[in-house]
Amino acid sequence: MAVKDILLLGNLNLRKLSLQVDFNRDNVDEIFRDLKDTLENFQNRKGLGRAIAAPQISYLKRMIYINDGKNEIKMVNPHILYCSREKIQVWDTCFSFKAEFYVKIKRFKKIKVQYLNENKEEKTEIFEDSMSELIQHEIDHLNGILAVDHLENSRNIIMRDEFENRLDRF
Repeated sequence: MAVKDILLLGNLNLRKLSLQVDFNRDNVDEIFRDLKDTLENFQNRKGLGRAIAAPQISYLKRMIYINDGKNEIKMVNPHILYCSREKIQVWDTCFSFKAEFYVKIKRFKKIKVQYLNENKEEKTEIFEDSMSELIQHEIDHLNGILAVDHLENSRNIIMRDEFENRLDRF
């Protein structure tokens, strides 16, 4: 098991642009194992989390691992081909915030994403609502962008404990 340290808000490496993956040079299987192990560890400790991007565990590579209990998706070199005009408001948190606070931001309701899977097969998929929001969050990590960068109002930040106590109001 290779659980890696998760880089935290303020670490300058989270702001770097990730590099394209080269299947001939990069150890894709090892990075995906580390992503999976780290995600599962976080889920077990914090009781939440659906995905993780390689830069969060110090790999500056364009890779995302998703496991939300229904879907396991491994994305290599993903990019968004299309975004809907319609947006949704979401309360977003992040492993790099230790999931200790949420930010209320807007994300595209629907996106079309092209990527390679771990077997180098090209995939093009449409994601909506919660999966759309999740994948936008992870692709942002590949571009050095964090959820806090999408804040339009500093009053749209709430600590996790307070958020969970007020779920009926959201």
